[in-house]
Amino acid sequence: MRILIGALLSVLLASVLATIGGPPAYAGTQCSRIDTATGICLVYVEVPDPPAQSNGPRGGGPSDTGSGQACYWDPAKQGLTAPPAGPVPCTSPQYGYWSNTHNCYVQLDKPQPPAGDPDWQGHQPGDGAVYLCYQPETDMAIYLWSQDPPPAAGAGPTPRDVAEIAVKRMDLAAIDIGIAPKPGADSVGLVGMPVWMWARNPDDHTVGPLTASASAGGITITATAKLLRVTWDMGDGSHVVCDTAGTPYNPSYGRKKSPDCGHVYMKSSSDQPDRRFTVTATSDWVITWSGAGQTGTIRLGGLTRSTQITIGEAQVLVS
Repeated sequence: MRILIGALLSVLLASVLATIGGPPAYAGTQCSRIDTATGICLVYVEVPDPPAQSNGPRGGGPSDTGSGQACYWDPAKQGLTAPPAGPVPCTSPQYGYWSNTHNCYVQLDKPQPPAGDPDWQGHQPGDGAVYLCYQPETDMAIYLWSQDPPPAAGAGPTPRDVAEIAVKRMDLAAIDIGIAPKPGADSVGLVGMPVWMWARNPDDHTVGPLTASASAGGITITATAKLLRVTWDMGDGSHVVCDTAGTPYNPSYGRKKSPDCGHVYMKSSSDQPDRRFTVTATSDWVITWSGAGQTGTIRLGGLTRSTQITIGEAQVLVS
């Protein structure tokens, strides 16, 4: 039975889904290079948690979740509020394959309507074809004309793929290192004295939160990134995990320990290259994404920046 729904027809016939290639080339690959000037990781990397001393409650943190399905029902395309958005099977034995653009299952109308039928929308038989477009969520169907078969939604990106495009646009970067004692030969820390570490001049790209959106294959995803923790490799074999951006040191604090991100060296840096410890800060982000009725999280690591500090031993002179 042919069902013609004018308002729905005007929306569903607005466009034909453009052919979408595979997922972005960077998805699932490793971070092979970091811009030393900016600390920006040029590609993504997942890093295991190192053995560490913690400066606060740590836990394992969220893991990657929600790969997402490429095929989804989106009632907002028709100005509806129900049933809610969500993934759908990409194929139906009875109704064909799912089209995200048309928000329905598509299959070739058999037999094709005769010449002059309104379903041809002014076209002639042989000029494209007429397809049945069925929405099981609303139990409505229409007939639409298309020059080429509407591409199957499953051939396009998944919501997770689109979320990674949004993350790419964020330009997340390693923190600028703040540390006391100051880097350089003119400032010397002492064995047994507190060292303070923090994110200097923090902004959205180095500590978050930062939100970005991306669209592809008829899917729009919004992602929000937050700095989960910073792991400090102190150069003496110790790793310090800080769950905050740290507290900047002020000379008025004297010999107090940092309240949230600090370290105490138990040996000098005299046996190190350039007689300094190389300190490396590695940022670990968590990104939450949502769209197409689906949600998920992405873990992102590998954003690093380094500096060097001098640690000496105090000497007592007895006369």
